[in-house]
Amino acid sequence: MNGNEITIPPTPLAERIRPKTLDEFRGQEKLVGKGKPLRLMIENDSLSSFILWGPPGTGKTTLAKIISEQTKSEFYQINAVSSGVKDIRKIIDLAKENAEYNRRTILFIDEIHRFNKAQQDALLSSVESGEIILIGATTENPSFEVIPALRSRARVYVLDELSKKDLEDILDYALQKDEFLSKLNITYIDRDYLIYLSGGDARVMLNILEAAVIQELKQPEIKLTRKVLQNIVQQKDTLYDKAGEEHYNVISAFIKSMRGSDPDAALYWLARMLEGGEDPLFIARRMIIFASEDIGNASPNALVLAVNTFSALEKIGMPEGRIILAQCATYLASAPKSNASYQGIEKALSDVKSKPMYKVPLHLRNAPTKLMKDLGYAENYKYPHQFENHFVLENYFPEEMKNTQYYFPSENGQEKNLKERLKKLWKGKKKY
Repeated sequence: MNGNEITIPPTPLAERIRPKTLDEFRGQEKLVGKGKPLRLMIENDSLSSFILWGPPGTGKTTLAKIISEQTKSEFYQINAVSSGVKDIRKIIDLAKENAEYNRRTILFIDEIHRFNKAQQDALLSSVESGEIILIGATTENPSFEVIPALRSRARVYVLDELSKKDLEDILDYALQKDEFLSKLNITYIDRDYLIYLSGGDARVMLNILEAAVIQELKQPEIKLTRKVLQNIVQQKDTLYDKAGEEHYNVISAFIKSMRGSDPDAALYWLARMLEGGEDPLFIARRMIIFASEDIGNASPNALVLAVNTFSALEKIGMPEGRIILAQCATYLASAPKSNASYQGIEKALSDVKSKPMYKVPLHLRNAPTKLMKDLGYAENYKYPHQFENHFVLENYFPEEMKNTQYYFPSENGQEKNLKERLKKLWKGKKKY
């Protein structure tokens, strides 16, 4: 078929084949399968406010459009990126008019997480009174991005990433139902690679498919090989939003892998962050914290290495900095672990917050003036260096807290030796 004889549709493929009914919809069976909550709400036309939370390309907007087709309500759609309070108030005024005629009003807000607090506040009264049925779509965790007052007035439905079967079904549907594609002589598609490139996003998959088909239109047979698809995409997108929830999920997995002494998993999550464009200095800062919080005195060199990693990154930069980060991450993951210092300061801070501010004992006070000395400041202070082994038994706490213990060295790494030394030093005192 000659490419010059074919008219390429102006509307993107993803929009052309967007399902109009739940029976055409693919994926999210737990929400739209027979007898499931969203299906029942739509079929019974008994909608209440809810938020759809899920990765890109999993069907959030499509579900909202299906509702707009099948519900007996006035349906309005806005995008939080390009809309503001003025747009919201205009729809609220229309909703009040509709209410006078017993007509319901549905407001679908795409990317609702991009609304600030004031914009979300503007919705509260109308959502609470029922003037507006709110449907929000977000790729970000509503716990962080939607104000509590609004979140409490709407259910949250979580959409899962589409499975391979879901994506294959959508691909088949597109090839059969789309008027443009169905007329073409498409003889081969590397489906596995196309689905891999999509990253679980149906819209991305359909965009790549259409772009590859258009590129090969002049060929007598359209074969979408790996080479053809690679030429379209160049590089697989990495799902990693530096400002969103995935940012926190991946750094959490990285830290927990090091804490669990798994250097291989730590390298994987490190690679995910670097490939996603994370600031290498952010990763280095987190490793400095980790070195003290999770390793501490079990291997004091961990903190030294982490600090030097940060310094080296500032001097070297990327891409060579990835090697420095990898060295530090594998060392921290492999090092003996102790959170004794972290636990100790947390306990001490708790006491400081909950107990009285006891006076500093006189023997521990500074005495720079004669008056202070006359008042007993620094009196009877025992200077440890004047005693054997540079140590003397003494109480350094307020009298009311005598023999309190916060630091419990572990039986791991160098902290074990430290523990034994402290036991010998404090022999005869209620410690260790």
